[in-house]
Amino acid sequence: MFMRRRPLARAAVVGGAAYYGGKRRAEGQMREEEQEARLQDLEAQQSPQASAPDEPAEDPMEKLKQLNELKDQGILTQAEFDLQKQKILQQM
Repeated sequence: MFMRRRPLARAAVVGGAAYYGGKRRAEGQMREEEQEARLQDLEAQQSPQASAPDEPAEDPMEKLKQLNELKDQGILTQAEFDLQKQKILQQM
């Protein structure tokens, strides 16, 4: 009687693992499709906003002051500060 349980138990474990593996794989494929749809929605939402010239432009000096405060607080590193500073100066 004990000899029969092992093959049956092994088959149950293998079958269960295959079932859950297939289920997770199908969920992963659905997640990828959902993520792609979300990205497309976000891109569609951002396109009109990016072209709207009605937004007032911020003062570059004010941006630099804010960046300097963040750097002084330790939130930004010197390299990050320099990179953002170059971007702001190029926009001027």
